[in-house]
Amino acid sequence: MNQTIKDTIELHKKLIAEFEATGVETVIQAAGIITDCFRRGGCVYLCGNGGSAADCQHIAGELIGRFRRQRRALPAVALSTDTSVITCIGNDYSFEQIFSRQVEALVEADDILWAFSTSGSSPNIVAAAQLAKEKGAKIIAFTGRPGSTLEQIADLCLCVDTQWTSSVQEVHQLAYHIICNLIEQNFCNESDI
Repeated sequence: MNQTIKDTIELHKKLIAEFEATGVETVIQAAGIITDCFRRGGCVYLCGNGGSAADCQHIAGELIGRFRRQRRALPAVALSTDTSVITCIGNDYSFEQIFSRQVEALVEADDILWAFSTSGSSPNIVAAAQLAKEKGAKIIAFTGRPGSTLEQIADLCLCVDTQWTSSVQEVHQLAYHIICNLIEQNFCNESDI
């Protein structure tokens, strides 16, 4: 057990060091794109499966509520939260369309789709990203494998290169917390708050 714990911690340290070396600029760009979206009156829509769906809800909560500071609510929607919509689409169409159908209904050109797929190839995430891109929205992708379909569609991609989904999600969480903090700093400094 001690070796398993040590190996897990060592992998985490390695991935965090890689993120620090190569991911900082991506995080800065993501915070800037999202800040610009909010200033234009746009909304951030988030989609992911499983643990990534939970991350999407977490981010929406940080943006609509607050991260650390008092400021105005920022518009964000996790597309994994409306069980009636998801089950209706899954039943009447297919699971592959549970996010793209919502993108069709909700996403506009001034919006962002923030898409999470640790494989970078989840069919329902890829379909949503392709449609959002066609509609003129920006795509931010958080993935776990370089060169994925989702990365190719995205305007900006943070890729955590490991086969372990849980380790990918650990780095994603650190990155999105930093992004939420940077966005919040931008809006706390504005005089119209």
